[in-house]
Amino acid sequence: MSDARLLPWTGTEGKPCYLITDGTGYLSRVADTVECVQLGMAGELLEHAADLMADDKATNAQLRFMLARMREALTDVHRIAVSRGARPSAPGGEEL
Repeated sequence: MSDARLLPWTGTEGKPCYLITDGTGYLSRVADTVECVQLGMAGELLEHAADLMADDKATNAQLRFMLARMREALTDVHRIAVSRGARPSAPGGEEL
């Protein structure tokens, strides 16, 4: 049985991309890898944000830049959460 999977990237004009898949193909594995990279980058960004927020000498430009990157990371993480919430569990009850 094939299901539509929301991919962790957007298409033209920011529109969502979906993959009709059984979850075992090459593109599914690429999407899994991209999700892992996006989540890892979000974690690193959180650490950097904590350091920047603790720096009393951080400039408005630095803070605005960080906020823009945080927005991008949160958009990625939200897309991953929506995608994973919509996907069924793997056989044996494991989360995909």
